[in-house]
Amino acid sequence: MAEQIDAYIKQCKNKAVFIVLFFNFSFYLKYFFPFVHGFYFLPIPGGYLRLQSSLFLTHCFVSFEEIARDESTGEITFYMKGADVVMAGIVQYNDWLEEECGNMAREGLRVLVVAKKSLTEEQYQDFEARYVQAKLSVHDRSLKVATVIESLEMEMELLCLTGVEDQLQADVRPTLETLRNAGIKVWMLTGDKLETATCTAKNAHLVTRTQDIHIFRLVTNRGEAHLELNAFRRKHDCALVISGDSLEVCLKYYEYEFMELACQCPAVVCCRCAPTQKAQIVRLLQERTGKLTCAVGDGGNDVSMIQEADCGVGVEGKEGKQASLAADFSITQFKHLGRLLMVHGRNSYKRSAALSQFVIHRSLCISTMQAVFSSVFYFASVPLYQGFLIIGYSTIYTMFPVFSLVLDKDVKSEVAMLYPELYKDLLKGRPLSYKTFLIWVLISIYQGSIIMYGALLLFESEFVHIVAISFTSLILTELLMVALTIQTWHWLMIVAELLSLSCYIASLVFLHEFIDVYFIATLSFLWKVTVITLVSCLPLYVLKYLRRRFSPPSYSKLTS
Repeated sequence: MAEQIDAYIKQCKNKAVFIVLFFNFSFYLKYFFPFVHGFYFLPIPGGYLRLQSSLFLTHCFVSFEEIARDESTGEITFYMKGADVVMAGIVQYNDWLEEECGNMAREGLRVLVVAKKSLTEEQYQDFEARYVQAKLSVHDRSLKVATVIESLEMEMELLCLTGVEDQLQADVRPTLETLRNAGIKVWMLTGDKLETATCTAKNAHLVTRTQDIHIFRLVTNRGEAHLELNAFRRKHDCALVISGDSLEVCLKYYEYEFMELACQCPAVVCCRCAPTQKAQIVRLLQERTGKLTCAVGDGGNDVSMIQEADCGVGVEGKEGKQASLAADFSITQFKHLGRLLMVHGRNSYKRSAALSQFVIHRSLCISTMQAVFSSVFYFASVPLYQGFLIIGYSTIYTMFPVFSLVLDKDVKSEVAMLYPELYKDLLKGRPLSYKTFLIWVLISIYQGSIIMYGALLLFESEFVHIVAISFTSLILTELLMVALTIQTWHWLMIVAELLSLSCYIASLVFLHEFIDVYFIATLSFLWKVTVITLVSCLPLYVLKYLRRRFSPPSYSKLTS
């Protein structure tokens, strides 16, 4: 029983209000919109509450409705709970709703309005017939169901307001501080009221207490948006707080100007945002800035935003698992986002950059050798390596060391978390750029040419000796280049190097068709391979030493 109640409340904290209400008045749930599984509240001896299935919110997650019947009197009542901006036009006129919503929002509470409407038996039967008919529709089912439900959403009696304190998780503030120090700009997109969103942003230190805040006033047309943008343009280094309605007007008439100004702010808070608006903002940030976006959410109304972003992170919590199931990564608490980006994200980027460029180097090196070989022999269509040699080069001879690069890391995890500025270097794109690509291309051409010309110059009489000298030098060069690229050695890397070399030596027994086995056992073969390998790799080791000596990387002082 407790697990069922827990699952119900997880979808929305304010549902706890309905549970207490129905329990105290011995109501049971007759219908729920949209009816996916349906909850039933049944009074039983002893005062227990029986929940039979789960439900979810409707109307873009801004309202929640139920129909309940009083067991003792038979009275049918339609209950509705939603945001104040939605409910203001549904409930009967009153003079205290807006004021009280503002007071509760300024205290940092998430405010919802509860209203009811009494239905006669005839009205309920008519509604039920129309609702079932709409659910059976093949075309535009969602629209027809929403239309039927909206027929009840009028002239409702205002019951009360609910204010739920949405406490911050542990270590939210240091996590946001870490992201800022790493050069990541944080935008807060929420459906809360302006006052609640501003209070939450200050509590989370997204906006510091000494930082100026520009609250974008409500605009409804192009002229008002123009004046407000001009007023905002005159302010510098201040956080922006804007509502969803004003945001929609600005994006309609001044999309480029607004995004240009907003991207210059240290922090942006967008309140009263619908799920579609959240996804739209993420898409505009991608288009206007050309940067990668990461969306973090914990509720079902964040799913569209998470799916629109380049990287989606779902936080499992009291809002359910809709966000985590739709995301690329799932975390249990927001504080884990720091380690996900600073440690795992940084290592993944640097390892992927090294691995991709090394794979290019491995292929381009043997291609250069084939080009040199063909040019020397008058461009004859004769392959340099045949059969198992070319297959083994791409697999067992070089595969293990190359893929062991995914274990490489330049700094320890603790250092990466302590100095988030290291992550800022990645924003410059230095590990993977046109410059690094061209450098690896030049290295491949240099090494391929040295190996091929060296084998042609040093071989004596038989063509098979060229194959033996060049291929052995190529394998050793690749293994040494992997060693040159590694920043921190892992025992699996050493195993991979030795395993690949052992596989090549052991396979020489079976490669007598391509390589002269008796020749590779001579001293002449050994010194020729040694010279060619040293000439192809030694200059690169010298350059690496000089670079570390006179132009060390940013993390060198942290590892020394």
